[in-house]
Amino acid sequence: MTEPLVIGIDSSTTATKAIAWDRSGQVVVEGRAKLPMANPAPGWFEQDPEDWWASAAEAIRQVTAAVDPARIEALSIANQRETFAVLDQEGNALRPGVLWLDERCGEDVHLLVQRHGVEAIRRITGKTPDPTPALYGLSWLARHEPEILARAAHVVEVHGFLTHRLTGERATSWASADPLGVYDMAARSYSAELTSPLGLGPDRFFDARRPGEVLGQVTAVAARATGLLEGTRVVAGGGDGQCGGLGCGVIETGRAYCNLGTATVSGVWAGRYMVDAGWRTMNSVSGEGFINELCLRTGTFLTDWFVNNLFGLDGAADPEAYQRLEAEAASVPVGSCGLLLTPWWLGSMTPYWDNEARGVMIGLSAEHGRGHFYRAMMEGIALEQALGIGKIEAALGVPVTEIVAIGGGSRSDLWCQILADSIGRPVLRSSTVEASSLGAGICAAVGAGWFDGMKEAVASMTGRIERRIEPDALRHDRYRELLALFERLYPQLRSIYADLAAFKQKGSSR
Repeated sequence: MTEPLVIGIDSSTTATKAIAWDRSGQVVVEGRAKLPMANPAPGWFEQDPEDWWASAAEAIRQVTAAVDPARIEALSIANQRETFAVLDQEGNALRPGVLWLDERCGEDVHLLVQRHGVEAIRRITGKTPDPTPALYGLSWLARHEPEILARAAHVVEVHGFLTHRLTGERATSWASADPLGVYDMAARSYSAELTSPLGLGPDRFFDARRPGEVLGQVTAVAARATGLLEGTRVVAGGGDGQCGGLGCGVIETGRAYCNLGTATVSGVWAGRYMVDAGWRTMNSVSGEGFINELCLRTGTFLTDWFVNNLFGLDGAADPEAYQRLEAEAASVPVGSCGLLLTPWWLGSMTPYWDNEARGVMIGLSAEHGRGHFYRAMMEGIALEQALGIGKIEAALGVPVTEIVAIGGGSRSDLWCQILADSIGRPVLRSSTVEASSLGAGICAAVGAGWFDGMKEAVASMTGRIERRIEPDALRHDRYRELLALFERLYPQLRSIYADLAAFKQKGSSR
């Protein structure tokens, strides 16, 4: 008998990947389709929700063209988080979807803080006020496009939109609803306290259900668009960050993950709901507990920036440039000969929540060259992870014993070693590149009835580690000294950041 499969869909910001996984977590076939993005005004980032569906359908068709669709028993979704659309009663978008990286709603953060208070918003949503969650974009719509919001039958994130197109059901996952910033994490329901002042009742959002629960079956229309069989189960998944954690096996205390992707996202599982400015609290895609998450908007974005903008190299045409720079950085001692970098090129999320924070290199001297700059960049990102994980450990009262590294940056031996030395914990490099899709695949496998629960599914489908990188005790001691200096930088720079942003704004208005 031919082995059954599940599909994990990873609908990210720039592309959709559909990967067929077997019971042991091995990739069988992959489909991929690009996803266009519009930038209609400075700081505005939008997508047509129809492109979410077109891209997903194309990626799934590539899978169903390569394997018998009768083998596919279920599928689930990992989605770009915080991105949202407003729909009419038929499920058609009333305007372009607003992306997670959209910056138009900075004023709305302040307005909602005045209305509700920072502590109330954090207590309800698990998230410190910041432009990223949809709550603030919805506030912007209420002020600037009230007629659109008044006509909206539903506000929906990417997971819910794709589920509706696949099944006709208006349903999503807990772990996709909560990043919107309108979800009461403790009550596991949408917050009337936050939505009602915007003219949106909780009934205007899709029903949120436990990850791993079957949400519906593929309709005849969706079957024709994707090549799936009508009746294929569609299972609740979650946000791509939490799905990546599940794909790394982070379902209990002790293990953390660090995704060194375009952004740097790290997470630690917690059995109880805790909120703090030091992290964002997300629902775990395991359906049990929470993920205390660190989020830095720069990761490999910054390596690319250094290569292309600072060093004047062409990373796309000359990919070996990264290897040459890493070799130069590896010859530089801990601390980059007194050069310290803050990695906030795109503002700070955890732990400072300052959208005006920017990157700084301090300690520059004539002895510094490319290798020093490149190493300081890696060290700055690693030190921020060390700072955040230390705060989470202190709150949990349980140490993190190991960190699973995923994402493009995890291919760097030097960066993984710096991460291990900075945090003082082993870094395990996963052989699974597509951890978010695997996390969605695990949800699909549970929904298909392959396993009794998430723990059994994770035990079967994850765990392949290609390398274990141990911290060096002497280097860790040096990084502890450097971390103490790193932690002092933001308080010293905070007022300067605000004044510099005002100076910049004054100049741009002339």
